[in-house]
Parts: sequence; C-alpha cells; structure tokens
Amino acid sequence: MRKLLLLSAALGSALLAGAGVTAQAPESTIFGGRSLVHAHNAYPEDGRWGDRITRALAIDQRPLVVEQDIAYAPRNESHLRTVVSHEAKLHGSEPTLEEHFFDRIRPLIERELKAGRSESWPAIVLHLDFKSNEREHHRAVWDLLRRHQAWLTTATPGEQTISPLKRGPLLVLTENGANQEKDFLEWSAAAGSLLLFGSIPPPAIRQSDDPAERARILHNAAPHELIPTAATSYRRWVNFSWGVVEEGGAAKAGDWTSDERRRLEAVVSYARRQGLLVRFYTLDGFAAAANRGWSASYNFGSFDAVKTRWRAVIDARVDLIATDQYEELAALLKANR
Repeated sequence: MRKLLLLSAALGSALLAGAGVTAQAPESTIFGGRSLVHAHNAYPEDGRWGDRITRALAIDQRPLVVEQDIAYAPRNESHLRTVVSHEAKLHGSEPTLEEHFFDRIRPLIERELKAGRSESWPAIVLHLDFKSNEREHHRAVWDLLRRHQAWLTTATPGEQTISPLKRGPLLVLTENGANQEKDFLEWSAAAGSLLLFGSIPPPAIRQSDDPAERARILHNAAPHELIPTAATSYRRWVNFSWGVVEEGGAAKAGDWTSDERRRLEAVVSYARRQGLLVRFYTLDGFAAAANRGWSASYNFGSFDAVKTRWRAVIDARVDLIATDQYEELAALLKANR
C-alpha cells in the first residue's frame, strides 16, 4: 500500500513550485515511488517492428508507460488527424494514433473504469513525442483527448499553485515543442481542465554548432541550468538525454564511475526539489545481431554495460527509464522489488 501512496508529488505534490517557491524534496507518488520501464518508440517503423506495442502492453508493470511519436496528417480542413511516425515526412501508410494506441488500450481502460480502483491509477501513461508542431496538429491531438476525456488523469488549470491531479486510468505526457504549452494552456483554460502535461523548457545553457562542444556543455552544465524552472500545473516532468550524465551519451560511454553516479544523483535530487518527475532516454545495450531496429546512439554496446546504468538510475529513483529492451529492464526491476 505504501508504494501506491508514494506518487502524487512530482506530478501532484509540487504544490509550491508554481508560485515561484521551490518544492521541498517531494516523493513521486503518482508512480508509486518507484522506477518504471518506459517503452521507447512502441510503434512500427517503415512497415517493420509491428510487435513493439504488443510487447509494451505485455510488460508486468502498472502503470504501463508507452511512447508514441506522432506527426500531422490532415485529410481536409474538417478532418484533422495525427498519425504514429518516427519522422514528420509521411509515406501515407502510417496508422493514426487513435487506431494504433487508443483503440488498442480500450479493453484495458474499460476494465479499469469498471473496477473503479482510482487509487491505483493511472494504469497507462502515454508519452507523446511530437515530430511536428503545427497549431493544427496540436488541435488534432487536443480533440482526440477530448473524445477520450473520461479516461484521463486531469487537473484544473492554475498559475499560482500546482493543481492536484484527478486520477484517471490514462495519464498523457507531452514534451516542450514549439508553442505546445501556449496552445494546450489556451484550450485548457477554455475547457476548464488540463488533459495532458508537458515537460519544462530546455536547459538554459550555451549553444554551439560543434557536436563535441555541445556534448561538453551539456555534460558540464549545473543542475539549475539543466532544470531552469520548477513544476507548474502544466509542467510536471523533465526529460534528459544520457549525455547529461556521461559526455557524448551511450555511444561514447566508458566505464561507469563514482563521479558519474554523483552527477546522476545531483541532477535527480535537484529535479525532485523542483517538484518534477524525471525521465532519462534511451538506455540500451545490445550486440549487432540482437538489434531490432534500435538506434546506435543509444547503445552502450553490451547488456552488462546497460545493466550497470539501469541499476544506477533505479538507485537514484529516476521515475521513467526509457529503453527499447522492455522485457529485460522489466525483469531487473521485478527482481529489485
């Protein structure tokens, strides 16, 4: 029971941060105070890897956490829609978000609503990664969420304090793409309800055209630079690449060191004090023969190497651990319970 009670702070217990006051070391009670598998890119790419959503929904974990990359595919002015795609440029065969995700989870959501055990909600977390940020695309997603509002974890829009969450079986997270916060807050104010929750703005750090220099800047940035704002009613989480912890990310990583562990813990601790949930992406470790359409830049090169990082982020109480190796991370988390 304690695990279920430990979750409303990073999403729900950041009560003072919205008024410009730093929240005091909240516990992430909306997710039971534990780390979760975040099923990275759980959709087909180029007609392949169609089993990803099935694998994600089969994980022995509540809530399930599933990422869907989405792009805008208008049919006509009266029929705006969003499709699941890794790229903004579309081929025309991409499934809609409603078909690929919402229709797929409907039986699970309906069972949850019938059971009515709201203290254990959300049962599913949907992470939307927008590949294009047209206002029309934002509107298509908003309208889709309105059609499923009875499923959703929501909150009242508010600026001075952080509104408590009204738990539903589905929690929707988005990131900080151009004009997302502006558009979604505008429609939330009109509707009287927040239907999804964004991440904070990007780090307040120096930019560079040189990739190696960018990697150094990111890795050396202070926690307050990486996390320039605290939580608000709308901004509930922070989303980090692994380059924050190890310079250059997974592909450049060497042996795991005590300095890197301290760096990880310092960043997570600061995020907690700002009332934020924390996600790191994407932690994989595989040989070439095991690759199932995964990105080389996220690969630590071996399962032992990624398992070391998984254990470190679990120890640091990171909320969402993004990986393409859903089953392996789920097994490690289960063994650690």
